[in-house]
Order: sequence, then structure tokens, then C-alpha cells
Amino acid sequence: MKDTPVPAPGAGPRRPGAAALTALGLGAAPLSPADASPHSFPDGGSWRTEVPSVEGPEALGVVLKESARLDVPVHRVSQGSGVWMLSDAEITEMVEGCAERDIELCLFTGPRGTWDTGASVRTDSGGAGLRSRGHDALAGCVEDALRATGLGVKCLLVADEGVLWTLHRLRGQGVLPADTTFKVSALIGPVNPASYAVFEQLGADSINIPSDLTLAQFTEIRRVSRAPMDLYIEAPDDLGGFVRMYEVAELIRRGAPLYLKFGLSRAPGIYPYGQHLRELALATAKERVRRGRLALDLLARHGGDGDMAALGTRLPGPLNRFEISS
Repeated sequence: MKDTPVPAPGAGPRRPGAAALTALGLGAAPLSPADASPHSFPDGGSWRTEVPSVEGPEALGVVLKESARLDVPVHRVSQGSGVWMLSDAEITEMVEGCAERDIELCLFTGPRGTWDTGASVRTDSGGAGLRSRGHDALAGCVEDALRATGLGVKCLLVADEGVLWTLHRLRGQGVLPADTTFKVSALIGPVNPASYAVFEQLGADSINIPSDLTLAQFTEIRRVSRAPMDLYIEAPDDLGGFVRMYEVAELIRRGAPLYLKFGLSRAPGIYPYGQHLRELALATAKERVRRGRLALDLLARHGGDGDMAALGTRLPGPLNRFEISS
């Protein structure tokens, strides 16, 4: 994997309001080159894009149309309801639609805590959260993975460490295609360098981190792992509703390789999706692309839009893994 050079002090994207504030004696402290990530995607790019919550073929059609109209580059689209919420025909239609634009399609494996009979996830503590409870839930996730990859899906979303390790072992054995990638859900995203490195070792190819991590914590993670980060630039309300558009250039500088996820706050949840939520799903899919355009416009105005990974790229490059015993 090619690593990006560390910028010289003061180099890099323009910071918001820098010239005007400096003229008033309110300029920010210089950026430290030691904070910059030394890593990149295999082609040398620093960032890719993702449109999340694309729940079916119709929503995908909206995303493809709007991304072309607004000139928003899309590397990956992801779905949150789960493989089991789509028919074979719907999955095939999404696979074909993404293939026409060379976009990676990522579908969520389930069952998981919120779609289960266990009550602990609804307690104040959250219990086991989104993790898969018991053998049958684990088996359901494996079934979803086999079905999805059999229909041509190349990326799977997981919300459980055991599911991740199991699917990684199946990938190593050739039961799942070798070029299948695994994306860790924001719902179990790691919050410190050690846990981030563990997810990488378990087989993760990109890892959602919570949108409230500080810039310093980005740098801490990058000192121990080069696995791509996924980050909601605007997070859904159930993940905090954080909006970090003005920080995009610095998030990339510290977090590369980084997926910019164009989420949407102040919007009702749509999981699990069905036709009763059709109008909401289509409207929010369209607005997510628009939010992406706004974030990319900000990035361009700050001079940080260079080094985008090539469209059509999807693999993470070499990563550290735990040894799989026979």
C-alpha cells in the first residue's frame, strides 16, 4: 500500500476563515505534521465516499440519478435494514445498478439485537446492543452472507465481533469469495486505538467510528492501524446527530484512508424498510446526496479535495490479521 507523505508545517488545506481571523489576531495555532495520517488507500488516495441507508433498488435509483445530476462521486452505497429484507430480484437489481457505475454495494447481515426477542437492548444500559444473540442469530448472519455473495454482493456490514471473525474465517477458507469486504457498523464502532486494531485483526476492511471522536483521537488510532475508517460527516439522530462538515479537510488529514459518509440528521428512522416508508426513504436518499455535494463543496473551497481515491476502487490493501488456525 502506498503511503502519503507527511506534509510540512503549515502545508495542506486552508482552514476555515483562516485569513480573516489571522488579520484580526485570532489565527489558529499551526497544524502539526505529526498529526497527519501516514496511510492511504492502495492507489494513494486519501478518501472515498459512501451514501448510507440506501434500502432498495428504488432508493438506489434516486442516489444514482442525483449523484450524476449534482456530480457527487460515489464509491460505495450501503443498506441498513438487512439482506433478509430484500428479495433475490431486488438484490440482483441493486448489484447490477451498482456494477453499471462501478460502485461497491454493501448490505447488512442480520439478525441483530434490535431485530431480536431479547429485551436487554431496550433497557437503559442497552444490554448487548446490536450484537447477534445465540447460535441461531450467528447462523442467520452466515446465511445472509452466503446468499448475498452468491448474488454478487461484494461487501457485507456486520455489527458483532463474532460474526466478523466467523465471516473472515469463511473468507479465508474460500466459502465466501476472497475479494469480499467486511464493514463494521457504526452501532458498535470502536472508540480507542486498541479496540480499533482488534477489529482490523478480526477481519474488518473498513471500520465505522463514532462521529464524536476528537481530532486527537483520530491521530491516536492512526498510530496503530491503517484499516480504512468510515465516518458520518453528518450523523443520524440515533447516533448523535453530529455535523462535522467544516472539519472534513482536517478529518481526512488525520484519518486517511477515510470514507466520508453522507448521513442525515433530523430525519425519522427507516429501519427495517418497507413500502410503508417509501416516500421517506426516497426523499432522504435524495437529500443525502445533496448533503454530500455540500460537504464536497466545502472541501473544495478549503483546497482539500485532492487525493480522492479513484472511482471504482474498493479494496483496502494489506491489513493486519489474527492468524486463522486450521
